[in-house]
Parts: sequence; structure tokens; C-alpha cells
Amino acid sequence: MSMIVAGTAIPPVTPTWDRVLTDGHASLVRARRIFRYLPSAPRCKVCNNPFGGVAGRILSAAGFTPSRKNPNLCSRCCDALPTGGVEVDIAVLFADVRGSTAIGRSAAATDFASLLNRFYGAATQTLLRHDAVIDKLIGDEVMAFFVRGISGPHYRDRAVRAGLDLLAAVGAGGHEPWLQVGVAVNAGTAFVGNVGGEVVDFTALGDPVNVAARMQGHAGGGELLVAAGVADPLMAGAPRRELRLRGLSEPLDAFVLRPGQA
Repeated sequence: MSMIVAGTAIPPVTPTWDRVLTDGHASLVRARRIFRYLPSAPRCKVCNNPFGGVAGRILSAAGFTPSRKNPNLCSRCCDALPTGGVEVDIAVLFADVRGSTAIGRSAAATDFASLLNRFYGAATQTLLRHDAVIDKLIGDEVMAFFVRGISGPHYRDRAVRAGLDLLAAVGAGGHEPWLQVGVAVNAGTAFVGNVGGEVVDFTALGDPVNVAARMQGHAGGGELLVAAGVADPLMAGAPRRELRLRGLSEPLDAFVLRPGQA
């Protein structure tokens, strides 16, 4: 039976997705760990297969070509897996450039694009190192999620460490960060899988994603906000902050971290 998430009908749960996202898909995990070392972007956001460069041309002969249903996925990860998914616990990370509107107005368009590309590159390298699924690169924002079957049993901890490493990658914690970025991490049960019809997207949907998106709007430059309950053993000594988020009747308790912590 199909479900409704945020007004969008999504396909039913399938046993295949339950195995991939909960128990783990050994060949997929091995492929991700190998492919992340091969140049170049763009990549399949599920298995990390590079579409560009020499490696991309070689692997395309083995069927790792962009899917006609979604060019952000290879045909093996999109067409070979069924439409549908499963409700599973995930950790969600959002990272957003602070002051991007002002930067865009004061800088030449090509310089602004170059800065965002540098941010995308730093974010991609950092998140792939932590076995994240990079869901979206939109404007000045990055969304990624971490799930047991792909990111390993410590996927929640890895989301927090990835957030700190991403801040460090843009120079936060140093004397002269080259970009001000705010990051937030939340966790909970979401629907994960291939969603769509003629165009299919591998994504995560549900309340944990929506809350994480709203949390990152409260993170200052160089800050990582982590919702209480996500990875509390890592939070020893971290200050806390109450967040009043749109759509939530009660304040959300969050830890505030900076590079060098956890």
C-alpha cells in the first residue's frame, strides 16, 4: 500500500529495499568505497560511480551509465532496483552557506560560481569519506543522509563527525575561514528509496528531513547543531540551545558543536 509524505504519494515498502538499507548490500558498500577514490564528478549518488573522466568512460562499458530516469543515478542503482523503499532510521545533514545573497551581490557571477563549486567540492569529498548519500546540491545548500545499510552501524555518529569535518574543510575553527557555513544534523524514521514515475529519485522523505532543514537555519557560521537524541554520547560538555522551529509546538533541544569537538 502506498503512503503519503508531505502531500506526496510514495510507493510501497519492498523487501529488496529493506535488505539494502537495513542489513546492508555488500556489493554496493564495496563499490562506494572503491568509486569514491576515482575521479571525477558528476557521480551516481548511490554507489559513487564517476560518470566523467577516463574512469567514467571505462565503467560505462560495464553498465554504470547515467540512468534515463535520473541522470544523478547510474542505471544499475536506478533501473535495477524497484520503485519503492522502506521506512528506516536515518541521520540527516543539511549544510548552508551563510551570507550567500550578499556574496552574490558583491562578487562577479563567475567568482561566485567558483566559490560555490569549491564549497560543493569540499562538501562532496568530506561526505563521501563518511559514506554519506549526497541527496541534493541546491544553490548554496547541501543535503545528505546516513543509513545503516550504506554508512555502517555507527551512521548517526558518522553524520555528526561529517558535519564537523565539513566545517573544518571550509576553515571553521581557524583564523580565516574561506566560507561561513552552518550545519545541522537530525535523526529519526524516514522513508528511503526510489520515488517517482517517469523520473525516479533516490531520496529520503519524512519529518526528520524537514526538521533538519529547519534546524540549519538556526546554525551560525562555523556551528553544527545536533538534535538531542541523535548521538548524545559524543556530546559530552557541549553547550545546548533551545530551537523554536516552524511546525513544532515545543522547542527542540540541540547541542552546539564546533570543529575540534567530538
